[in-house]
Amino acid sequence: MKAIVFDRFGEPAEVLRVGEAAAAEPGAGQVRVRMLASPINPSDLLSVRGMYGKLPRLPATPGFEGVGVVDKAGPGFLKWLRGLKPGRRVAVLNGNGGNWQQQVIVPARVLVPVPSDLRDEQVACFFVNPATALIMTRWLLKVPRGGWLLQTAAASELGKMVIRLGKHHGFRTLNVVRRREQAEMLLKLGGDAAVATNDENLDERVRSLTGGEGVGYAIDAVGGQTALAALRCLGTGGRMLVYGTLANEPMPVDTRLLISGQKRIEGFWLSEWVRMQGIPTMLRLFREIKKLMRAGVLVTDIGQSFPMEEIAAAARLAETPGRPGKVLIRLG
Repeated sequence: MKAIVFDRFGEPAEVLRVGEAAAAEPGAGQVRVRMLASPINPSDLLSVRGMYGKLPRLPATPGFEGVGVVDKAGPGFLKWLRGLKPGRRVAVLNGNGGNWQQQVIVPARVLVPVPSDLRDEQVACFFVNPATALIMTRWLLKVPRGGWLLQTAAASELGKMVIRLGKHHGFRTLNVVRRREQAEMLLKLGGDAAVATNDENLDERVRSLTGGEGVGYAIDAVGGQTALAALRCLGTGGRMLVYGTLANEPMPVDTRLLISGQKRIEGFWLSEWVRMQGIPTMLRLFREIKKLMRAGVLVTDIGQSFPMEEIAAAARLAETPGRPGKVLIRLG
């Protein structure tokens, strides 16, 4: 079978290639899935570059999520194999990577059976962004109705989900981007306010919107000076979650910003959060994601899709600023 592989860390368009991988049989508690499609997420490309928090042993195949069809279950009766009969379509949550191949063998517990009314493209993007957006805003920060949430990198697919979550649950979003056209697009989507940092002062805008009190909540995917600017916007008792490093720069924190008003900065990494949860919590999370997908809240704008053989072009497009939607790899 075919697989997208890399045998050294580096620029994705340079090190990723299509190779042959040996087919294997699933063991006890495992399922073999015939993959259909997988998105290119920033975490996938960070892994290829050798910059992710958990790196694979080389040679490796990327891909933390995707959609596929159950091909064969391993031997033995396991209660979580119910509903995973051959032919069942599933979201494949592969925390170790490896979904960018025609077939993958994974533990049964990382498969989520999905209803027929969800399209393949949405199921391919079922977990990484939807779960991150939902957990941060509703489960951890618990942003109340009417509260202000500031988010950086707001034009990303995750950022757009946060805006829709705000409209759905009644909290307000202040969306920080670089360019004016991005800000206007997010306002049309339903963002309550948007700041284009290339031509607008974030501090002044926040003071104007909040009557000088600052925002109660913030999430940052950028780091560096952008994260510091978000931190400055927190009001008394404010709380900020940091979940990305797009700028690849450390945040220069003045500790007086934290001392004054007793503000907090916390890190969030979806993989680590998942490892700390029990089965009931994860089942509840899956149910809520499905419900909000059907409601049009946790949906992904899909852009161009590529066959495996065009992985270099796909990787380049995935990192192009202003690209229209999530880039998918067709594996089926």
